[in-house]
Amino acid sequence: MRKIIIAALAATILAPVAAPTVAAAQSYGEVARDQREVDRDRQDLAYQRRNGDRGDVRRARQELREDRQEAREDWRDYRRSHRDVYRRPAYAGPRNYRYRPVTVGYRFAPEYYGQRYWINDPYTYRLGRPGYGQRWIRYGNDVVLIDTRSGRAVQVYNSFFY
Repeated sequence: MRKIIIAALAATILAPVAAPTVAAAQSYGEVARDQREVDRDRQDLAYQRRNGDRGDVRRARQELREDRQEAREDWRDYRRSHRDVYRRPAYAGPRNYRYRPVTVGYRFAPEYYGQRYWINDPYTYRLGRPGYGQRWIRYGNDVVLIDTRSGRAVQVYNSFFY
């Protein structure tokens, strides 16, 4: 809410001076602040569920939803303005590879998440840090977070690369 008010004030003050034609992508620090805001809203929602009434829970849930949506839109803006980062060479899968869309819980064979398919610098693509025993891999044009012990997909971003 605070950001909307500030943006509205800035727009009324700067409207006669200049009208930007392209939205600027967020810096990494701004993305981190947005993520912290989402985390605080998540904590607030948990607190309201324990101690608040229905109205408090509803407001906290709405705030969390809005902040998550804003973070997604910011990431999409970043991706659009940095297309060259998300263009990768053609994917060459293991022998007898055939692409099938996957969802969370899908179990990959070990050859699909070998070192050849690892995404070594997930921060370049603004992916989260993988947990212990997890690894980001490329699967076709998708990015999948794999639990390396079981081979199961933990998180999937379809059509991630162009």
